[in-house]
Amino acid sequence: MIYNEKYECMSRDEIEKLQGDRLRDKVKYVYERIPYYKKKMDCIGVKPEDIKSLDDIGKLPFTVKQDLRDNYPFDTFAAPMEDIIRIHASSGTTGKATVVGYTKNDIEIWSELMARSFAAVGATKGDIVQNGYGYGLFTGGLGAHYGAEKLGAAVIPISGGNTKRQITLMQDFGSTVLTCTPSYALYLAEAMKEAGIDPEKDTNLKIGIFGAEPWTEEMRDELQKKLGILACDIYGLSEIMGPGVSIECEAQQGMHIFEDHFIAEIINPETGEVLPKGSKGELVISTITKEGIPVIRYRTKDITYLEYGKCKCGRNHVRMRKVMGRSDDMLIIRGVNVFPSQVESVIMQFSEVEPHYLLVVDRINNLDTLEVWIEMSDRLFSDEVKKVEAIRNKIAQELYSLLQINAKVKLVEPKTIERSTGKAKRVLDRRKI
Repeated sequence: MIYNEKYECMSRDEIEKLQGDRLRDKVKYVYERIPYYKKKMDCIGVKPEDIKSLDDIGKLPFTVKQDLRDNYPFDTFAAPMEDIIRIHASSGTTGKATVVGYTKNDIEIWSELMARSFAAVGATKGDIVQNGYGYGLFTGGLGAHYGAEKLGAAVIPISGGNTKRQITLMQDFGSTVLTCTPSYALYLAEAMKEAGIDPEKDTNLKIGIFGAEPWTEEMRDELQKKLGILACDIYGLSEIMGPGVSIECEAQQGMHIFEDHFIAEIINPETGEVLPKGSKGELVISTITKEGIPVIRYRTKDITYLEYGKCKCGRNHVRMRKVMGRSDDMLIIRGVNVFPSQVESVIMQFSEVEPHYLLVVDRINNLDTLEVWIEMSDRLFSDEVKKVEAIRNKIAQELYSLLQINAKVKLVEPKTIERSTGKAKRVLDRRKI
């Protein structure tokens, strides 16, 4: 279903004309209201009047997360505090938190984009949305909540965790849509199986909207099989808006970026060079309607590529493919770039193991090593040693074929690897300890 046909079905020319007009206005807005942006633009000799169309976006400087931290807490706000009605912030685990503020209009736009998101995957006002994203300073919970209400659906604001209660309410309340991280959805499926609950027969679930962490097509297949649902990817960042920057439609052929509000570019993460259409690289996003804290050319660090052309759903907005990893999550092992999602794609090929894993990186005798811990299925755990060793060797061979490095594979007992109600921890880098 298309929620806002006027904007979601615009032609490519109409989209780019609108983006250019809004970019021009927003650059003037931030230059006049945010000293940080004025200083940054002045340093490279760019004035608002130099931005006449979408083609001029490359003249503007990039924004990175550290810029927001350096201006903590409110120095990147463009609107006065009396117009700010909501404040969210990142956890700040790697430094000061990044703080974002929303005006009333920002919240209304966010709510509509999340309503568009729910509609894109087939949700309607007759649905019951079990919202397993965290509420609070994290943008996920409230973003999904307001969007579902805007659509007219009923919302169960359960947040993350308390898995037994999640399953009980899912059955008792007849939840039809589940929103949470893909790793937590997998944990819910596992818990239901242990409790003897068949999601297809014993619940009304039909749609899952999963985001906040990269996940593979193999993980999608696993979730759809175990939960009996349509599993769709959603994308967003607190610094940009929160969830709802882009989402898959029912065709599952990439996440539509809502281009009437965001401009997407792909750059070389090492040089900053804008890459040709269809190239894989780092996603850069500019907000062109936000009032509270607009960001220009924000480097997301997420690695993906963009696809242009009309989707079978009728939308013309550019589609971003699943995030393959983050440039700052990329591991360099003996000169080879390794993303956790690559390892996941191999693991998901083997039914004898579970999709719970941990990459343990170490440095021994000045050489980097990679050890991959993977949970065995109950069936394999009770099998003979020869069978376990054979599977271990096969996984190691597949990893070498893909990565061209020798990774030590360690098959561990079921339920050994820590579960998470939020983002899954996939890497333990002992080189940093």
